Amino acid sequence: MSAEQHDRGFLKGINISAFLDVYQEWHALVEGFCEVLCPWPARYQPSDELLNDLKADHHYYVFGRALGVIAWLIIASIIKEAFL
Repeated sequence: MSAEQHDRGFLKGINISAFLDVYQEWHALVEGFCEVLCPWPARYQPSDELLNDLKADHHYYVFGRALGVIAWLIIASIIKEAFL
């Protein structure tokens, strides 16, 4: 084991360069984010390609949803500070 691998601790063995390196992962992440951030229902039915991306990269979809919730918390905080 190299010194670099030893220094990474819990990230040992995880290839960071593979994070969001294909469009399917980005597709799932952005869809999850926008689904939470946008308060009104979708005006279209998801395509088969999108459904396949969401199924294949569900963890990115869930991460995108979590980022959407965090974005709403930030927006709410900004509104609170601006108007109260």
